[in-house]
Amino acid sequence: MINIVKKIVFALLCGLTTLIAQNNTPYWQQHVDYTMDVTMDVETFQYEGSQKLVYTNNSTDVLNRVYYHLYYNAFQPGSEMDVRLQTIKDGDKRMMNDGQSRIATLTESEMGYLHVTTLTQDGAAVNYNEEETILVVDLAQPIPAGGKTTFDMTFKGQVPLQIRRSGRNNKEGVALSMSQWFPKISEYDFEGWHPNPYIAREFHGVWGDFDVKITLDKDYVVGGTGYLQNPNEIGHGNETPGTKVKTKGKTLTWHFKAPNVHDFMWAADPEYIHDSVKMDNGPTLHFYYKNKPELAENWKNLQEKTAAAMEFFSKNIGPYPYEQYSVIQGGDGGMEYAMSTLITGERKFGSLVGVMVHEMAHSWFQHLLATNESKHSWMDEGFTSFISSLCMNEIMEQGKENPFEGSYRGYYWLVSAGSEQPQTTHADRYALNSAYGIAAYSKGSIFLSQLGYVIGQNKLMETIRKYYEDFKFKHPVPNDIKRTAEKVSGMELDWYLMDWTQTTNTIDYGIKEVAEENGKTKVVLERIGLMPMPLDILVVDAQGNQETYYVPLRMMRGEKDNPYPNLKRTVVDDWAWAYPTYELILDKPISDIAGILIDPSKLMADINQENNTYQPE
Repeated sequence: MINIVKKIVFALLCGLTTLIAQNNTPYWQQHVDYTMDVTMDVETFQYEGSQKLVYTNNSTDVLNRVYYHLYYNAFQPGSEMDVRLQTIKDGDKRMMNDGQSRIATLTESEMGYLHVTTLTQDGAAVNYNEEETILVVDLAQPIPAGGKTTFDMTFKGQVPLQIRRSGRNNKEGVALSMSQWFPKISEYDFEGWHPNPYIAREFHGVWGDFDVKITLDKDYVVGGTGYLQNPNEIGHGNETPGTKVKTKGKTLTWHFKAPNVHDFMWAADPEYIHDSVKMDNGPTLHFYYKNKPELAENWKNLQEKTAAAMEFFSKNIGPYPYEQYSVIQGGDGGMEYAMSTLITGERKFGSLVGVMVHEMAHSWFQHLLATNESKHSWMDEGFTSFISSLCMNEIMEQGKENPFEGSYRGYYWLVSAGSEQPQTTHADRYALNSAYGIAAYSKGSIFLSQLGYVIGQNKLMETIRKYYEDFKFKHPVPNDIKRTAEKVSGMELDWYLMDWTQTTNTIDYGIKEVAEENGKTKVVLERIGLMPMPLDILVVDAQGNQETYYVPLRMMRGEKDNPYPNLKRTVVDDWAWAYPTYELILDKPISDIAGILIDPSKLMADINQENNTYQPE
């Protein structure tokens, strides 16, 4: 019977990668236009810059104050990030050394900082106050609804030693991983301002157009967000990509423009090799990696897999809207940015592909849909994990029967450990890093894979495509993915969103009793956990014949299509949640029953599967 179940599961999940998509909830969005000019001293890792920010208030509110993020100020001894790292029970190992905070030991020349030196609004001075990673600005004049204002700023910064995401001289010798490097305006949306202090978690930003000039030592090669405007000046024109240009002077200025993004990252190193690949039906892919013989083979082979991943995501989520995407060696693991990613590159090939796939998938869920990650991290990390698992299963030919098995293992461990908090918890408020990680990545991924169990796999993939089409560039919230799934499936799913994301209710169904009654078999099912679910039940008779029974959940007000079209399916009466038991009658004697199994797909996150199976002794 186990082999039969495995074949059914594999056939079901293979269909996930071949499916195709369609709501329109209007959201107003603020808009920003950045023009920045920054000069980096590669000896001291200090930089100075100017920023002109044109802010368009598309809200219906009058704004008397704005906020900026100053992320680099987190990398100082005694910062909120440092103290949190020292006081949480399971500190991030990347930020620790022998159990101690690496931030706490930074010297004055090693720490990071980002300070605003001057700031005006439409030429008038404003009052501003630096509160660690947040700059609070009281405006000279309110910004009316529908109005625009221009902020002119100068700033200075120091790049911290590489500890988390951004920094200098990472463990693989990359000189500059420049993310979260500039004063970044906070997001103001229908919920209000979101000036979250930087305590190592995630981000929320305003879409806009960036025009950025970066001046630094001419021996450095630069890659990142945006389109290079002056390739002939810096040796990326008719010359071999990545070669040093022979020019007078010690520095070069790299000029990038990036339309409709909510972040801007760049990385630089004097040893970068730069390869580019133009896709036939997609963007130009750029690859920046250290000139080390041991890296070359993997990074060359990575290029074909990157193109395959781009095709997969564009097909299964929606078209990638930009003309370039860059994969850059740097950072401290993997982190997504607009049109680009930083990943550590000294990995085995499978790991290199895996981190590239995950970070690229973020381009859709974080940089094109862009939920507020601080409040709804599961909608980015979880959905990214879900689609990445499908992508890896296809492009790496993994042949996994359940590509999401790792997510389910993580979730079951969290429940058994008693450390789970609701997914509505703010990302900074989790008691444990492990609880945050599993809630965001694993349980977030299961939200989708299990939704496929509830509404059907075809409807799930249609939901994802419609969700992207309707909410790209709109900062969707949890209700938006739920409503999209309802419109696609015709079912009511409020119960699903509520129980899975707003509570720690668990799913636990079991086979309580199997008995013969009047020549038939009575199966008594029981609901043990608080979270309701519909049930697929596989029955195998003594001759090896298989059929399924579908027990709809009454509050769904609908039924999914048969997920096992090659098997006979009987749809029985709905099960109302309040009833703790349900009687299923099989039209055959108990002597003809070889086995009964609740949920052969294993996509329902039942926390105790030992009571899901009946086999006669």
